[in-house]
Amino acid sequence: MLRELVAASHLMSMEQLPGAVARHAADSGLTDVVIYVADVQQTVLRLLTGRGRDAGQDPGGEVAEFKIEGTLPGRVFQTMRPVQGQVSDDGSSQWWLPILDGAERVGVLRVTVDRNGEKALEDAEYLAGLVALLIVSKGPYSDSYSRLVRTRPMTVSAEIQWRLLPPMTFANDQVVIGAALEPAYQLGGDTFDYALAGDTVHLGVFDAMGHDTVAGLASALAIGAWRSSRLRGAGILETGRAIEEELAGDDDSGRFVTAVLAELDLRSGILTWASYGHPEPALIRGGRWVATLDCRPGAPLGTGLGIAPELCSEQLEPGDRVLLYTDGIVEARDPQGREFGLHRFTDFIIRREQDGLPVPETLRRLIHNILDHHAGHLDDDATVLLAEWHGPVGTTEDALNALRQT
Repeated sequence: MLRELVAASHLMSMEQLPGAVARHAADSGLTDVVIYVADVQQTVLRLLTGRGRDAGQDPGGEVAEFKIEGTLPGRVFQTMRPVQGQVSDDGSSQWWLPILDGAERVGVLRVTVDRNGEKALEDAEYLAGLVALLIVSKGPYSDSYSRLVRTRPMTVSAEIQWRLLPPMTFANDQVVIGAALEPAYQLGGDTFDYALAGDTVHLGVFDAMGHDTVAGLASALAIGAWRSSRLRGAGILETGRAIEEELAGDDDSGRFVTAVLAELDLRSGILTWASYGHPEPALIRGGRWVATLDCRPGAPLGTGLGIAPELCSEQLEPGDRVLLYTDGIVEARDPQGREFGLHRFTDFIIRREQDGLPVPETLRRLIHNILDHHAGHLDDDATVLLAEWHGPVGTTEDALNALRQT
């Protein structure tokens, strides 16, 4: 089944994907296959119908949309675990499974298996994994998919930012990285980036002045300069200078960008970072101890002030969580003018970890909690990038446990 589906996928569009998956799955006793994908803000799961502009509409008896909160498919998405649904008299059973691209949550898959046992569930999980790869490979050039995962139009600035972002979640045996940002459809100057190079993880959070298209362009320029410089092997401070030169030389709008640029050595656990007029990173240790990583900042990038930052380092312990964030996270105010604040921010992360929630679900709930605090609408972008170090040597089981928090 998997071999034939892979072969068929080479000449397949997103519109053809649901039908092809259902046909090939049926040959192996996996019937009634239905695919749901999460929207940008991860509030609903929408039916992938393969009907182009009508994607998300009921093709014949299927529910077009499930809320992630308070539904069985939503629980599967949140916990990243399969859940058995209805069991028929003939022995067949319905299963809901997470669609995961590595650690990135894409959506959920519903399937009916004509037999019980671990082998049937294993086959369904393999199918869900392949569906994830197919969606991720075809999504970037499918307007049907882009329409489906949006509940309203995006601004030009948000369009630019989302196209540049890496996956919102990554995990291996040594590190888990998760990110979240809002307002999803009206992003201005906030963005983040990360990448792995051997035993080094590069982490960056950026906040351009303003909330319009020019702010988005300034952030995009900063990200491009950061990637170009680090791929040449430049260190943090040299990279900061490269971003400064790019912003000052090519952007005559007077806009500047605050940022934290960091590197985590996966073998030693040493975190190195520099701040350019940006909020200090926060460290959570042992699920309870919190500290801000103070380091003398430099001037925001693009100002031309020539004030270089201090390059600082911190020895992490296995299990430590480092939080890079923009001021919109802690400065979001409720109708009475009270800030969300650093304490409430870190306390929320700690409590959700104690609840056993995986990192991506913790960040999803954090963003929605901040939105609720701000009466559903943010006046500023809010971005968080979390990195959790497991230690120099881990296992695949460690990575899965970190995600699922068993």
